Amino acid sequence: MKPFRQAVEANDHAAIEALLAEDVVFTSPVAFKPYPGKAITAAILRGVSRVLTDFRYVREITGEDGRDHALVFEARVGDRAITGCDFLHLNEQGLIDDFMVMVRPLSAAQALSEAMGAQFERIATEAAGAATTSAAGAEPGVSVATTPSSSAPATPA
Repeated sequence: MKPFRQAVEANDHAAIEALLAEDVVFTSPVAFKPYPGKAITAAILRGVSRVLTDFRYVREITGEDGRDHALVFEARVGDRAITGCDFLHLNEQGLIDDFMVMVRPLSAAQALSEAMGAQFERIATEAAGAATTSAAGAEPGVSVATTPSSSAPATPA
């Protein structure tokens, strides 16, 4: 998915967010429950960009119908090398409606969990602010999810 990859590599968060569907679901490599909604997904991705360094995509695989993509990446989290894959699915409008991340090795996943846990309060605040802004312009009767449910884990990525 060239536009997403270019936006990530340019650290262009507005462009990344523009590629997310309102009903996108983000599945973290270290959290049990997925995070539904554009606001929380965009906030998580901003948090990830703050904790991963030397991030680069090294391979891209596209499904036959062009709606499924796997982007393999390498980065560092603290002093740990991490390898992972962003699995993206595009809806009928070409926006990302499913975003799942897997990472390895376990020691790097644990370091990522710890680093993202430290970001969680900021992520939740950013998501709530974005959802409030979106809700102000939402149609009557349309609800906007602001943060994960209270049963969601405190480490989003």
